[in-house]
Amino acid sequence: MSVTALIDADGWYTAAHRLPSPNFEARPGGIEPTLIVVHNISLPPDEFGGSAIAEFFQNRLDHDAHPYYDHLRGMRVSSHFVIHRDGRIEQYVSCNERAWHAGVSSFLGRERCNDFSVGIELEGSDRCAFEDAQYASLNDVVRALTRRYPIEALAGHSDIAPGRKTDPGPYFEWPRLQRDTQLPLQYFPYLGDV
Repeated sequence: MSVTALIDADGWYTAAHRLPSPNFEARPGGIEPTLIVVHNISLPPDEFGGSAIAEFFQNRLDHDAHPYYDHLRGMRVSSHFVIHRDGRIEQYVSCNERAWHAGVSSFLGRERCNDFSVGIELEGSDRCAFEDAQYASLNDVVRALTRRYPIEALAGHSDIAPGRKTDPGPYFEWPRLQRDTQLPLQYFPYLGDV
């Protein structure tokens, strides 16, 4: 990834492939993102590659293509970023806008995390480790976000929606992310819980 990659004034990461999703809205009251939420995703579960994630985030998923997709009918979901197993980065929603990634959520008592967060999906699952290329790309995106916005913390989906969500899962290496980004420990309020 280019060291000069950045988030431009319109909220797009210059090193990402843009695949705009219709599933977003304005952040309320001009709120800027202060939280990064890390997720995992695979469609179908535990299968990697293919175009299903993009199709899902763009409301183009063929729900008859796999039995698992049936329960996704009618869902409108997006995330700002997807980082694939090979480190490729796709961006679906401008970071200036509110993506629909967190659902019912609370960060340290503050509700509606979509309002003030950026969602990053790693292609993966709760049952396997992530790739070095994904950590490298994640580090680049996190650094760009912290340069552009007043980011104060990073959390997993499971941290902000406990009991409802489990991602990014037990194989995600939070200490590695903290070490590689060189962000102070206060950016990782849940690190002691892993």
